Amino acid sequence: MTQCAQHIPSFQSSNLILQSDGLWVSKDQSSISYPEEGNEGCYQIEENSFWFQHRNKAIVSLIESFPPLGAIYDIGGGNGFVSLGMKEAGFDVVLVEPGVSGALNAKKRGLDTVVCSTLQDAQFEPHSLPAVGLFDVLEHIEDDVAFLKMIRSALSSDGRLYLTVPAYQWLWSQEDVYAQHYRRYTLSSLSRVFEKAGMKIDFGTYIFSFLPPAIFFLRVLPGLIGLRKTGELDTYQRDHAPGGGVAQNILSRVLSVELSRLKKGGKIPFGGSCLVTASVA
Repeated sequence: MTQCAQHIPSFQSSNLILQSDGLWVSKDQSSISYPEEGNEGCYQIEENSFWFQHRNKAIVSLIESFPPLGAIYDIGGGNGFVSLGMKEAGFDVVLVEPGVSGALNAKKRGLDTVVCSTLQDAQFEPHSLPAVGLFDVLEHIEDDVAFLKMIRSALSSDGRLYLTVPAYQWLWSQEDVYAQHYRRYTLSSLSRVFEKAGMKIDFGTYIFSFLPPAIFFLRVLPGLIGLRKTGELDTYQRDHAPGGGVAQNILSRVLSVELSRLKKGGKIPFGGSCLVTASVA
């Protein structure tokens, strides 16, 4: 039995060390494609952001419809906002986040098991993970097929993957550049990527149905003509502000309709993000 397995039975890795601050840390540290200040910027807005809150609700709804057979390993889980949402919904969660600030923020949020590492450096035993979450992570990976093959090797034979990614390449803007994205997706392009990786999508839908026009007119077009600044925290905070009045009421109703449809097993044909669950083919 490995050192990790002695402390956490679900762990199967020989490359992780438990530190005094409660973080499991890999002996190796690979570079990642993510802004250095990204986690801290998100940490300041996640609790009050309509986007982060709705994404959590949509993710939990999907997991409840396609439940895992064990702990969900939230790979690249940042500050643990999604992991906390899954934990509060009754699911066992292991957060795997390479950024030290994000991992420490996750511990502050009360998550029990936090691994400060990339998936590759953590070196989990093959076919040992019951379920994996990739929530706005895959777009940061240059070779997405190779990364999904790594996920496939880590998953158990009946394991499940839950995933969100930004939708539509025509919505590409300077925000994607600043966030160090490599691409945006459609459900069709995701399906092809999963097929190459030896996996299959069991359920896929779009979410945030109102966002594509807003992203196009408020990000894409202004960026093309040089009117929108990016890479600034205050701009990011304004984009995620809850707002108020009539606009907030309309937004709440739209998101409520989306969530109701998802809970009934329905799909949303258009939106700013893709939400899927997949398994080994």
